[in-house]
Amino acid sequence: MPAEPDIYGGSMPTREGELTLEMHGMTPIPLENRYGGIHRIFTVWFMPNLVPAAFFIGVIAYSLGFWLGVVAIVVGTLLGAQLVAILCSWGPTTGVGQLPLARLQFGKTVAVPGLLMWLSTIAWDAINAIFGAEAIHLLIHVPFWVGLLIVLAMQGVLGIFGYEWMHSFEKWGSVVLGLMFVAITVKIVQIGNFHSVATVHGGAKVGAFILMVTIAASFVIAWGAYASDYSRYLARDTSRLRIALAAGLGLLVTCGVLEVAGAALATVAGTRWGISAIPTTQFVEPLPEVLVLVAPLAICVGAISANAINLYSSALSFLSMGVRIRARLRRAFAAAGFGLVGFLVGYLVVRTGQVGPGGTGGSYQNFLFFSTYWIAAFLGVVIADWTMRGRRLETGLVFDPRHSNWAGVAAFGLGVGACLPFMNQSLYVGFVASRYPQTGDLSFVVGFAVSAAAYWLLSRGRAAGDAEAPNR
Repeated sequence: MPAEPDIYGGSMPTREGELTLEMHGMTPIPLENRYGGIHRIFTVWFMPNLVPAAFFIGVIAYSLGFWLGVVAIVVGTLLGAQLVAILCSWGPTTGVGQLPLARLQFGKTVAVPGLLMWLSTIAWDAINAIFGAEAIHLLIHVPFWVGLLIVLAMQGVLGIFGYEWMHSFEKWGSVVLGLMFVAITVKIVQIGNFHSVATVHGGAKVGAFILMVTIAASFVIAWGAYASDYSRYLARDTSRLRIALAAGLGLLVTCGVLEVAGAALATVAGTRWGISAIPTTQFVEPLPEVLVLVAPLAICVGAISANAINLYSSALSFLSMGVRIRARLRRAFAAAGFGLVGFLVGYLVVRTGQVGPGGTGGSYQNFLFFSTYWIAAFLGVVIADWTMRGRRLETGLVFDPRHSNWAGVAAFGLGVGACLPFMNQSLYVGFVASRYPQTGDLSFVVGFAVSAAAYWLLSRGRAAGDAEAPNR
């Protein structure tokens, strides 16, 4: 039985299109309340990635030349999408969100990855809000802070009202926003220079390629800590393979295509992404006049879509840490509060000009790396545990207040620590990366492998014993 359902439970939608306020927290979705189709998994991962941040990833590949940059983008996106797809397939089986489900591997120490995820969602919220607010400024010429408030209000409605509101918005928005970005992408491809060549050679070229794979994978892997949040209402017997394919394709189509378009955008004269304090203007400048109005609108809607996901999942991660909010609107209150924090962070970043080494490009790249270091180690633990349990998860332990598992946080810490020698970004370069720059940044691969291996060694008997219990 779930512990203290008065704290973590609450009312929930029961069918598609039921746009009521979701008050349900982190407890499993009852079987009688399961609903929805596979197509919703595709759209919920398709629309939030229709943002300038995806173009920005592709722009970073300019040093490889266009075609080699495309290869690096595709390889990295495939790696990241595969991990997110696996985790998304756990939703129907367990009925539990991703961070709450991690209480199985971490027990009470889930507060460690929970806090890191909360901080990451706040940062993503600020990044996307900055893009969206600048887009509103370009559209209606209001002050930046007014645009930020508009984005906050619209994303707040979705994040606060919850699961069905977001799924419905993502479903219909995917069609409209998808068409907008198709038009933008086609134009960028038309004006791009596909014959651009690499500006690095030899070992530096190998290092740049691996670095770009890491960056592309980082953008997708960041969704891994949210994955089952948006599939937990599906019927329990829904095909895991179909869920994984829908999630993987949603990520691959948007991230892959838009990042390739970004690589083409980097070849257009006049784009200065690494220098501009806010890249939205540079995204719009090369476009013809007919798309100058469409592009900011698409950017704004995409930012709202992505941030609604961030708000919803940050509230679930907050509850997973054992924080008790006794009001009936505990998840909604948490989402609203985190949206306000994101607004303040975004405003202060732009107001003070704190964009870090390398301008906006360097700051964004550093954030991607640091978020991936912990998420890769986190995924290593949860996927190793899932494999050791015979691909079954005992959800009864998730809400058992006596359950603890120090092996999870120990393996997680070892995985994050193992990243240090391989880190390669402007704030810190590890021993291996400095001695062998041709290795690029292999930290997320090493972090995942070390945390998975450490968890297996530290908890072999325990996970095997738990796997014999029936999955509830």
